[in-house]
Parts: sequence; structure tokens; C-alpha cells
Amino acid sequence: MPLFLFLHEVRTGILYTILAMTILDSYKTSLKNLRVNKRRSLLTMLGLIIGISSVILVMSTGAGAQSLITGQVAARGTDQIVVLSGASDPEGPPAQALGIVITTLTEEDKDALLDKHNVAHLSHAAGYITGNGLLKWESENRNVTYTGANASYELIENVTVSEGRFFSEADNDARDAVIVMGKSIAEEIFGNSNPLGERVKIDGKQFRVIGVLAAQGSSIFEDVDNAIIMPLRVAQYELLGVRHITFIRSKVESEEFMEQTEEEIANTLLDRHGEEDFSIRNSADLLDILTTITNALKFFLVAIAAVSLFVGGIGIMNIMLIAVKEKTREVGLRKSVGATDSDILKQFLIETIVLSLLGGIIGLVIGVLLAFGIAKGVQAAGYPDYKFMVSIGSIFMSLGVTSLIGLVFGVFPARRAAQLDPIDALHYE
Repeated sequence: MPLFLFLHEVRTGILYTILAMTILDSYKTSLKNLRVNKRRSLLTMLGLIIGISSVILVMSTGAGAQSLITGQVAARGTDQIVVLSGASDPEGPPAQALGIVITTLTEEDKDALLDKHNVAHLSHAAGYITGNGLLKWESENRNVTYTGANASYELIENVTVSEGRFFSEADNDARDAVIVMGKSIAEEIFGNSNPLGERVKIDGKQFRVIGVLAAQGSSIFEDVDNAIIMPLRVAQYELLGVRHITFIRSKVESEEFMEQTEEEIANTLLDRHGEEDFSIRNSADLLDILTTITNALKFFLVAIAAVSLFVGGIGIMNIMLIAVKEKTREVGLRKSVGATDSDILKQFLIETIVLSLLGGIIGLVIGVLLAFGIAKGVQAAGYPDYKFMVSIGSIFMSLGVTSLIGLVFGVFPARRAAQLDPIDALHYE
């Protein structure tokens, strides 16, 4: 190797070693200063601790809620198609989600969809309508939400009857005043008594309990354990006084026929109604819409939580300006014995970054612990699909953001310290 290359490499190595030692010395000095002012350091980091823990908590709970929603949608099956009353943009929410009541769908539409000449691969379909009423049994009075549906509800919703039976389509045709109850509400109303055969009143009309569903657990879509289901026509004509239904839920024979079935449903309803006054959604559409909504909510909440990071950064800058003022004579002394502006700049900048990074680590730990506690609480409340999720990306992002905050908000105090005149600084009182 030529001598000049060897000398160049030696010189470069020495420079890197000096630089590393300088940074290490600045780091040690920073830690020493933080230990000397423990209380002030903790109060300075508080804004960042709250900000980072909030961001981690929001991201984790958002991801957990998203896993809960998507898990429950997937559990319902990906072979379902829902027809809602009212036209809507395929990419937007249906009219019913906006609180608009539309009365264009009827039970006859459901029957037309079940005709194999119209829709070839639909195995089951049921019309749905819901209402609220006062349920009475002996001394018990309870406001309840009930669902009117066709007998196919049992197969479409995958519910199991643990006592008695589910109502039949013959019960619906005859408008028999019978109900099937969820496990929890049956136990709350009847206690240890056998509910089968008991007669209750809903809004003054008498119903006979013919079945109790097996416990199924809570769902974001419907709490089956607290459900009261009755024949569709009884809910329509005897309680609500309406002829329309809210929506039709159907089951396709196989997922390979989903696209064909959607087209056939649309064509059938267009022929019947003369216009597109309905919306068709499948399980995949619902999953996409819910994922989009939960992502938007999650990032909106993260943005709100991130405001506290900005506040924390301003707090760090103010404290470091105070530190510069307190150490004016020290800076003057260091400069008088040979310290350069760059040395002073690095000292205060590294101190700010270390302060921010420590606050970020503490906030990260607190956020993860809080998120874990919430996940366990939600799972204990009956939502096992809720998952504790903290991504590696969110951890590195949090630490990177805190370091960036230290760098950005530390530049001004560090430059101010570096630009101090050594003579003036030594005479500062």
C-alpha cells in the first residue's frame, strides 16, 4: 500500500476516534446534568411521556378494535350478501347508515330472490325488521329491542336453539305470536323458571316463548344472548304496522358464485322496482368499509394525541434555554480553554436528544402497559377476538419522533449557547 494512502487511513481513523470520544463525552455530560436536576428533567419529559404513551395507546387500541371488528365479520362467513333499501354509492355508506328510513324493500322481494329462475345459487334468504317495545311478564317490565325475521334467520345467523324450537315459516305465514329469546335475557326475566310456554306481553300483545338460544357471546353486530326474535309478519303487521322490511340477508351456495349472484339479485330487483332503489353489499365489501372507517378513526386520534408531542417539544426548548442561561459561565470557561462553537453546540444538542429519548422510552413502556391492560379487560368482558397489538414499526416510529423532537427543538438553545462570547460569558452573573 502506498505510504500516502496508509497515512490517509490512519488520519481518518484518528478523526473518527476523536469524534466518537467527543460524542461519548457529551453523552456522559448530558446524563450527569440530567441526574443533577432530576425533578426538572422529569417535568421536562412529562409532555413527551404523555404524548408517546397516548400515541402508542391509540394505535394499539385502534388495531385491537379493528381486529375485533374484522374477526367478527369473518366469523359470520364470506358467503353472505345483504340487500339494503335505498340506493347508495358502492364506495360509501348505505342510506340506512345515515338514519334515512326507506320503505321500498318487501318480503315479496325476498321471495323473488329465492326463485331459482331469478337467482340460481342462493341457498337461504330472510327479511329483517327491528323495533323497540315494553316487555312485561308478571312484575317484570323491560324495554327491549326485538327482531322480526323469516325462519331462515336460524341458518343465516348460525344460532343454535338450546331449549324448545325455532319458529317455522308456517308460524310466519300464520302470524303466530311466538318468540325465541337469547340465553341472557331469558335468565334475567324468568330467573330459575322454565321460560318455555310462558306468555309475555310486548307493547300490549301477548307472545308465547317457544325457544331459548344457546349462549353465543357478545358481538358488535348483534347481541344474540339478549335477542328477542319473532316471525317477520308478526313484527310488521301486529307491532309496527308496516309492510316494508329493513334489509334482506342471504347466503350463497358457494363463494365462487358471489359475483354472479350479486348481478342476478340486482337484475331481479331492478325488474321488480323499475329503478335502483336498493344497495347490495357482501361480506368483503363490509370488511373493506369497516377497515377504512377504523383506519380513519385511528389516524385521526393519533393526530390528536401527537399534539402533546409538540407541546412537549416546546417545553424541552424552554428548559434548555434556561439551562443555557444557567451554564453561561461554564460555556465561557470551556471556550477559554479551547472548546469550539461546534463542541458547545454538540453538548447542548446531545443533552436535548438524550432528554427526549428518555422521555420517549418511558412513554413507550407506559403506553404498552396500558394497551396490554385494556386488551385483557376487553377480552375478559367477552370479546376474545380483541387482540393486543403493538407493532415494531410503531415502536421505532415513536423513538424516532422523540429523537427528532429533541433535535428540532434543541437546535435553537444549542446555537444560542455556541454563539456566546467567551469574555462576556465569563463575566456573566
